[in-house]
Amino acid sequence: MDRKKTQKIVREAYSRIALGQEGCGCAPGTCGLDPMEFARSIGYSEEELKVIPGEANLTLSCGNPTALVGLKEGEVVLDLGSGAGFDCFLAAVRVGQKGKVIGVDMTPEMIEKARANAEKNEFENVEFRLGEIENLPLGDNSVDVVISNCVINLSVDKQRVFQEIYRVLKPGGRIAISDIALLKELPEKVRENIAAYVGCIGGALLVDEYKKIVESSGLKYVRVTLKSSSACVDPDTKDPIGRVILNGLGENETLEGYVVNVYVEGIK
Repeated sequence: MDRKKTQKIVREAYSRIALGQEGCGCAPGTCGLDPMEFARSIGYSEEELKVIPGEANLTLSCGNPTALVGLKEGEVVLDLGSGAGFDCFLAAVRVGQKGKVIGVDMTPEMIEKARANAEKNEFENVEFRLGEIENLPLGDNSVDVVISNCVINLSVDKQRVFQEIYRVLKPGGRIAISDIALLKELPEKVRENIAAYVGCIGGALLVDEYKKIVESSGLKYVRVTLKSSSACVDPDTKDPIGRVILNGLGENETLEGYVVNVYVEGIK
C-alpha cells in the first residue's frame, strides 16, 4: 500500500469517528456494542470506568495499558494516538496534580473532542497535542511513561514510532502498549484491503516481528504478552470492516486464528 495514501485514509476515517459520522474503527465486530460493556471485556474495572468520561469511550481499544505500568504520583505520561482521551483521563487520576499526561493524536477532530472532554470534566493535568506518532511533538528525555492503545498497528512506519518513543523517554522510562498483532500472515485479500487496515488488522505485524522492532529501538527487557483477541467477527455481522475480513479469509477460517491482542512492555 502507498504510505501517504494509507495515512490520509486512516486520518479521514478517524475524523469521521470523532465527528460521530462513523461508528467504529478498531476491533472489527465491535460496532454496535455497548461501550461500557466492551471496555469491561478488555480489562477495565468498574472503578476505572467511573473515572473516565463516557464521551471519551469510542470503543477504539484492545486492552488496558494503564493496568500494566504501575503509574506513580508526579510522573509524566505520554499517550500515543490518544483519541478522545480515554486512557489519558485514567492516567491523569493516577499521576495526580503533580504529574502530567500528554495525549498526541494526528486527527484534529479527535484533539478537539479530547480537549472539550478535559475542560468539561475539569482535568487540569492533561494536555492534548496535534501530531504524528512517527514525529512526536515533544523534547528528548521528557516523559516517564509511554502508553498506547490499539494505535501503533495503524502506523505506516512502526520502526520510526519506536525510535521516537525511545527518544522522548527519560533514562529508565518505560512503555506499556496494548495493540493488535498477528499469529500468522493474513491472506492477501485482507492484507491489501484498506478497510481492514483502518480496522487495525491489515497493518498489524507478526508477534515476533513486533518484538524485534521494539528491541531495535534500543529499549531493553522487552516483553510481548499474548492476550485473547477482541477482534472477533460474527459470521452474520453487518459491520463493513468485519465483512471485508470474513470475505478475505479461507473457508471455515476465523479471525481468531490470525489475530491476537498483545501487551508490550520495555524500559529505556
